[in-house]
Amino acid sequence: MPIDYTSMMEKNEAIWEGSILPSLSEFIEIHALSPGFEPNWAELGELDATIDLFCGWLDTQDIQGLTYETHRIGDHSPVLLVTIEGTGAGEVLFYSHLDKQPSRPELWSEGLHPLKAVRRDPWLFGRGSNDDGYGGYLCVTSIRLLQEAGIPHPRATFLIETCEESGSYDLPPYLDALGDQIGTPDLIVVLDSGGPTYEHIWVTEALRGLVAGRLSVRVSTEGVHSGMIGGTIPSSFRIQRILLDRIEDSSTGEVLIPEMHVPIPDLVKQQAAGLGAILGDALWASLPVVETLQPQTEGADQMLLDINWRPALAVIGADGLPPVQTAGNVLRTNTDLKLSFRIPPGVEAETVQNRVKEILEADPPYGAQVTYEAEPPSNGFRAPAMDERVAAALDEAAMKLTDSPPMTTWIGGTIPFMAMIQQKYPGASFLCTGSSGPGNNAHGPDEKLHIPHSKRVNVVLAAAVAALCE
Repeated sequence: MPIDYTSMMEKNEAIWEGSILPSLSEFIEIHALSPGFEPNWAELGELDATIDLFCGWLDTQDIQGLTYETHRIGDHSPVLLVTIEGTGAGEVLFYSHLDKQPSRPELWSEGLHPLKAVRRDPWLFGRGSNDDGYGGYLCVTSIRLLQEAGIPHPRATFLIETCEESGSYDLPPYLDALGDQIGTPDLIVVLDSGGPTYEHIWVTEALRGLVAGRLSVRVSTEGVHSGMIGGTIPSSFRIQRILLDRIEDSSTGEVLIPEMHVPIPDLVKQQAAGLGAILGDALWASLPVVETLQPQTEGADQMLLDINWRPALAVIGADGLPPVQTAGNVLRTNTDLKLSFRIPPGVEAETVQNRVKEILEADPPYGAQVTYEAEPPSNGFRAPAMDERVAAALDEAAMKLTDSPPMTTWIGGTIPFMAMIQQKYPGASFLCTGSSGPGNNAHGPDEKLHIPHSKRVNVVLAAAVAALCE
């Protein structure tokens, strides 16, 4: 049946202002570090607190046919499974997560704090506001909007985990154990994404995978006065530079491991050119770079390919280096670096993870102790063709609410769940979208959610889900 978008937006506005934003603000106040960052998560109880908060919100929504249950397997982080019985044909699986990245409050702007919800329209600031606290609220509300409008909806299952920011390494046993309750979804919806503007509805068709590990170089058993021995014992930092040269061209940023590259399809290049023409200089201008910095590759289309379809290396952490203020003239014993590779869809993450270890540990410079401790890797994702009914509904809703059709994009980040669930349900369609956009700073200082865009996405999602019943 046709959707009255004006009426639905009005109802959605009331739900967001009176229900979602107050509860989401409470969620921001919970530290809820992902298990990979907080090994004592179980004792702290913060991940459980986020589930309790969300379940308390569910109890106030007056949604027919709704049930929920928290699942725990061994010492794995918990998973919340919510089910809403369908009033029409089809099955849809929604995914989101409640764990967070570390906060780093000292990096946030004056008047802001990662564990304090601050609203400065159009934004809601706070850690987890965008990634991915809003996701479960928005997904459940999409079904509530359909029920209140008297529009049939499919059976809806919501899988909400607490380990995504650590790579979802706790999730696989739950996918196996909860298979009967999840059912056989026709459509899988993931809200942990977005696009390069807030004026369009964006559909993510590809995500990069992730390979990460700790590269450790040790040269001595204790620190030695650099004036007495500097130039004799090789610097552990210089050996790190030698090793990094094996895997990255420091002058261009190109990753030198062939197995991490894939041929970029002509269609993708054409899409990048079209999207680059729309974005122009705005893509680079939206980044919080220093005024004099130049992009690694010129041209918006090449930037898009770089951050979505080509591998990239980032050094995201270091040990063995004292703060500058307290650094003495000592030749240090070791330098440890946390390496993070983003790999394009189509690359087998475990294979290249092993290749990285082989390259870095082979023939250590000067005979130094070199070890690479790999973390669980994650594959990238390439979406299959979307269900025609869902695609048509997306197009109509986007035109009604934004005056333009939905746009296709890719996300250089990683959602490990996507590859996992695609392997388990190869016949399902995927809709990966969300509220992320320019300046939202997920994982970084001043993380924030664009409230008006989130409200539009909510109604568009309701329309897309309803199309499964046609």
